[in-house]
Amino acid sequence: MTMIGIVNYGSGNIHAIANIYNRLNIAYLISDDPAELNKASHLILPGVGAFDETMKILNSSGLHGYLDEMVLEKRKPIMGICVGMQLLAEGSEEGNLAGFGWIKGTVKRFDASTLTEKPYLPHLGWNTVEVNKPTTLFNEVDLSIGFYFLHSFYFQCTNQADVLGTTTYGIRFASAVQHDNVMGMQFHPEKSHQNGISLFHNFSKI
Repeated sequence: MTMIGIVNYGSGNIHAIANIYNRLNIAYLISDDPAELNKASHLILPGVGAFDETMKILNSSGLHGYLDEMVLEKRKPIMGICVGMQLLAEGSEEGNLAGFGWIKGTVKRFDASTLTEKPYLPHLGWNTVEVNKPTTLFNEVDLSIGFYFLHSFYFQCTNQADVLGTTTYGIRFASAVQHDNVMGMQFHPEKSHQNGISLFHNFSKI
């Protein structure tokens, strides 16, 4: 049975995600309890905030170790969103703490000198995504409309094979990543109307 487990560490976009799954009539739970999250077939790691601040919460709560077990040993599909995607990396220029390291790479800050439109940062608003390899995650998604972004840092993957989709903002950067059962979206699908709804629905079927 499909059950979406939304990891609750205080991120502000949790209920928007829950509302979408409620609308899709797909079972979900919101929890910071590993025993509860273990009941889920799929996990979502939301993200609003700074890299170190978020990792500090996950480390101090003990969730880091439990998520490692669920993702690396039990192989549950997980999708990180925005900062949640950046946490999948080994580390970030935004802070000093280590990330999960489930996907090899580092989170970098955009170089404002490559940007031509003010305000240069954050990268804010709608932008398109070019899908790099076959995936069911973007089924029924209108790629010409794309998704809603709000970020100043991007995920630089060590292995290009882990780049699922790219977006251009000054440079072409990884806006979607995937390595086995680990997925990340730099944009906010919960703020992306029908495209986001389709993406969440597709994730539940993986």
